[in-house]
Amino acid sequence: MSDPVLRLTGISKTYNKGRENEVTVLREAELSLQAGEIVALVAPSGAGKSTLLHMAGLLDTPDAGRVEIGGVDMTGLGDRRRTVARRREVGFVYQFHHLLPEFSALENVVLPQLANGVARRAAEARAQELLDQVGVGERAGHRPSAMSGGEQQRVAFCRALANGPRILLADEPTGNLDPATSDRVFERLVTLVRETGLSALIATHNLELAARMDRVLRLDNGTVVAG
Repeated sequence: MSDPVLRLTGISKTYNKGRENEVTVLREAELSLQAGEIVALVAPSGAGKSTLLHMAGLLDTPDAGRVEIGGVDMTGLGDRRRTVARRREVGFVYQFHHLLPEFSALENVVLPQLANGVARRAAEARAQELLDQVGVGERAGHRPSAMSGGEQQRVAFCRALANGPRILLADEPTGNLDPATSDRVFERLVTLVRETGLSALIATHNLELAARMDRVLRLDNGTVVAG
């Protein structure tokens, strides 16, 4: 088996150290993600799923442990290099779409590419291609307020993939949708991940959706175990 695209080793994180409200969220958590793999991370609310995703996505730093992407240790990078690595390697999707309301669907997918140095014409072509892939291409000129919840979340998927990351991290990506819409949006997400060949770690409390992924991991008392 080839080296994993993402590897977390011995990740620990404690908040409010030395205070009465000190809480340890992660305890030597470990996981790996192979190229092209879709993995579910299951845990109840407040168990540390978001914290683990933030570590994996270079949004936060662990108290101990290593985060490797493509075999490169990212843990000791300075803020600027971490930001560059995050933009290139990782795409994020959240429970709420967080689209910029004053911009169209197309512009929301174009903007992260411009921030990464892509020329506007190429960024617009890439954005339209992604929107077409998830079935909202004809809505490219609409602002988020004129779109349904499912459409908004599909645009959020496209934004996450706009810069061609190797890793997609999703935190309850269908948690704000009704069951029928959730199922349709999830299928679109899986199809998009398969077609692009990237790897995905998807945090969810929906066991039915989790069972449809390649593997299920569970976060138990701050440690990752097989689901």
